[in-house]
Amino acid sequence: MPSESAAKDPANPSAAPATWQVDEARHREAAQRFDRWLQAGASRFIAGLSPVSLALASTEWALRLWSHPAESTWLALRAPQLAADVLARTAHGDGPGREDARFAHPAWQGWPWSAMALSQQAAQAWWREATALRGMDHHHRDMMGFFARQWLDALSPSNVGPLNPEVMERTVKEKGANLGRGAANAVDDWRRRHALAPLQQAEHAWRPGQDLAITPGKVVYRNELVELIQYLPLTSTVQAEPVFIVPSWIMKYYILDLQPHNSMVRWLVEQGHTVFILSWRNPDESDAQRGMADYLQLGVFDCLAAIAKLLPGVAVHACGYCLGGTLLSLAAAALARPSGVEPADALAPLASVSLLAAETDFSEPGEMGVLIDEPQVELLEAMMAERGFLTGPQMAGSFAYLHARDQVWARRLRELWLGESQETNDLMAWNADVTRMPAAMHSEYLRRCYLHNEIAEGRFPVQGRPVSLADIRQPMFVVGTETDHVSPWKSVYKIHQLTSAPLTFVLTSGGHNAGIVSEPGHAHRHYALRLRLADGAWTDPDHWAAGAQRFEGSWWTAWHDWLLQQGSGKTVKARRPAASQVLGDAPGHYVHQRYDDPPT
Repeated sequence: MPSESAAKDPANPSAAPATWQVDEARHREAAQRFDRWLQAGASRFIAGLSPVSLALASTEWALRLWSHPAESTWLALRAPQLAADVLARTAHGDGPGREDARFAHPAWQGWPWSAMALSQQAAQAWWREATALRGMDHHHRDMMGFFARQWLDALSPSNVGPLNPEVMERTVKEKGANLGRGAANAVDDWRRRHALAPLQQAEHAWRPGQDLAITPGKVVYRNELVELIQYLPLTSTVQAEPVFIVPSWIMKYYILDLQPHNSMVRWLVEQGHTVFILSWRNPDESDAQRGMADYLQLGVFDCLAAIAKLLPGVAVHACGYCLGGTLLSLAAAALARPSGVEPADALAPLASVSLLAAETDFSEPGEMGVLIDEPQVELLEAMMAERGFLTGPQMAGSFAYLHARDQVWARRLRELWLGESQETNDLMAWNADVTRMPAAMHSEYLRRCYLHNEIAEGRFPVQGRPVSLADIRQPMFVVGTETDHVSPWKSVYKIHQLTSAPLTFVLTSGGHNAGIVSEPGHAHRHYALRLRLADGAWTDPDHWAAGAQRFEGSWWTAWHDWLLQQGSGKTVKARRPAASQVLGDAPGHYVHQRYDDPPT
């Protein structure tokens, strides 16, 4: 039995018996696990949004109101002023205007609908002013403005059938049949969310390999994270340097190979390019600890090594889309530094680097930044700790929340109140084919890029040492899109400050996806282009846009011409992989893994 003196001597822990020793680290870890479990459980009821983030922002906002009595008084007086303006405009027969898509139906321009629409717009104007208080932390200000918009959008009269003249008109005309179809749509939506087959089957299934991703090709390399596809030639000769594309791992690669008429891959092959592309595997629990280093090594470096074996001594035009471009920029910087990467001699060299809607400086990430801060990342880490990955629907829900007015409320209006079945197209089908993200990689990406901006500051490690984009010397072609809410073009433009390489920047019409999938012949497409030579002077984005040369049509043609300029100018006989190099037909195996498949 232990001695009483040993048990009571706090100054001499070594004298205490082993059974009485407290493993503080183990107990704290247990407490942290419990907290993560509690947070993950609560996330189901708070839409995956951190209540800590919202509480911090709303507390500062309330304190600013209290500490600025004059401004608070002005806001209080501003509300009745806006209300009086609504009454005056209604009396004069004014409507909300049709530039607001929610109130575009002609009936919104007349009484009593116009009064409701004008009141909604007045409330939005008041909250826009009320959430932009002087002195607020910019992140908290953006959060308050964002959540005020979400709240007001949810309360819009356009979302409520009896308050929406378009719904009432449709209901009278169809004698309520639209409401019956809406109820059927609601049942199908519930069944989909519970992994049940909908009662109303879609007219078009849009299956990869049958309707999408049908450009002929072969899988020529596979590891535990990626498949590498080499597309078969459609010309008798090809450019000496192939194009190697790294797509985002958030979604399936075939955004760049939809149908033959809008497939970037097929178009490049038709122009005489040999094209390689990555197809990412859909991660499961076994991949929970895969980090950015794994995605760099298994995704980019291993595939460059595979291309070097297939085409010895040939440089490649490397291209990255979205997060694939962010990853490629790290790889290019690592390859360009004096020590290179290990093993340097096994990798195909880069002839050029193209980044499509890809951020490298995350200091101004736009609306995405509103939902990313320390408490929010901590909540996401708790959610991912349950299964080891972030599920596809969780991630898709976050993107939909950014544009809830269009992607949630407008869709529900059409489906539930107007009784319209949403007809999917190829881009919508791809957008619904979401993937998982490993816990370690997603956490590292959010912290290193969004929270700490390590790429722009030269602190992101590759193979144990930080890299700098300033080391990149290859010519660069960088594309931003005008209405991108994922990678705002002014954020993408910041690459000008991070490298002195010759850089051609393109600003194209469209958003994050439609701006990139912008095939020649697509109506109403345009782009602006401007070249900066090596070590050129800094031009801010607004002055760049004012001075850039503008073109009608697709930016793809400008990119093709640029690729020809950066290559050797030589052509070779069309390349086809040898039978011994082929592991299967495109689109391969990994692309068929769905987010709701049981983990392998």
